[in-house]
Amino acid sequence: MLPSERLKGIEAFVAAAELGSFTAAAERLNLTTSAISKSVARLESRLDCKLFERTTRRLALTDEGSAFYATCSNVLKELADAEAVLAAHGSVPIGRLRVDLPVAFGRSRVMPLLLRYAEQHPAVTPRVSFTDRFVDVLEDGIDVAVRIGIVQSWPDGLARRHLGTERLIFCASPSYLKRRGVPRDIHSLMKLDRVLYGRADGGTSPWRFAEGANVELRDAPERLVLGSAEAQVEAVKSGFGVAQLATWLIRRELDSGELVEMLPDQATEGLPLHLVWPTSRQLIPKVDALLSLLTRELRID
Repeated sequence: MLPSERLKGIEAFVAAAELGSFTAAAERLNLTTSAISKSVARLESRLDCKLFERTTRRLALTDEGSAFYATCSNVLKELADAEAVLAAHGSVPIGRLRVDLPVAFGRSRVMPLLLRYAEQHPAVTPRVSFTDRFVDVLEDGIDVAVRIGIVQSWPDGLARRHLGTERLIFCASPSYLKRRGVPRDIHSLMKLDRVLYGRADGGTSPWRFAEGANVELRDAPERLVLGSAEAQVEAVKSGFGVAQLATWLIRRELDSGELVEMLPDQATEGLPLHLVWPTSRQLIPKVDALLSLLTRELRID
């Protein structure tokens, strides 16, 4: 059997496994549903095993199919990487670019840059995901990711670039401070209504206070608990209370006067910001161009 025919069978199988449908796989590969079905059938015949359990609603991988899929998807990814490295000898960014971003930072800071990037490089198709949960850059085939947070150890095969550390400040709206008074110290601050960030585990993120060279964490009763930093900003702007927020998130509101910083001597460092990418992708023009742009524009202090 010719290598190209064998690869065609693998492509059809992987597409059907990922999409759960011969019809969807056919659309992805620009083939007919019949061609996909026959290709998978020939593959099963050649391997002498059943790869799918077929139902009227959806395809499901058998145990043998799951094992074969894990290998095949890696083979196709390595082939794509090899082709991309060869293409990197050219200078024009081209192809699909997978980017993963934290929700609030991604929308407010990175998205405008990605739109600029897409305009400058029309042959690149960015595919952007926004999530605050852990995403495995290597396993999920991400080209470039932005990470906010402390990582105890970075996996092999992953490159990173430190872009700075958040600055956290206490802020409120002018109308709220006019109604409740401007706090002069931590004691008076803790008497105000607190708008806190709620974590996925049900807890709340404690406030951070500067204690000399150290930082003290303090839990506080809440007026509102919101699972979105952007929602916190809206609540504080609407006069519901005080929040401790990163300056990158509220720069526009601070500049316009919609929010006012309080107790500037209590500003503290938050979480570090990193760009991360697979080392195998860093010489590819589309990746290199995005890394250069984000490195230049995303530095925070």
